[in-house]
Amino acid sequence: MSRVCEFCGKHTRSGNSVARRGLAKYLGGVGRRTTGKSRRKFKANIQKVRAEIDGTVRRVKICTKCLRSGVIKKPSRRKHEPVRPDA
Repeated sequence: MSRVCEFCGKHTRSGNSVARRGLAKYLGGVGRRTTGKSRRKFKANIQKVRAEIDGTVRRVKICTKCLRSGVIKKPSRRKHEPVRPDA
């Protein structure tokens, strides 16, 4: 399974990691210089959670932004009554 949110479609993006050296001009230097660029990945924060969808409980992959904003409804906890032997 891929790292994709099932609700908003957020997924892994690519970009650059930029290496710099030098002192910034406002700090008295001659400026920051780029010394290298390499490819990197920005991974979405995807969680596997149990969600109640159309009355059924199933496991879904959802990003934390959707999880916090209330896109899904988590199932209610089961009522558990311990079995007590008659004394």
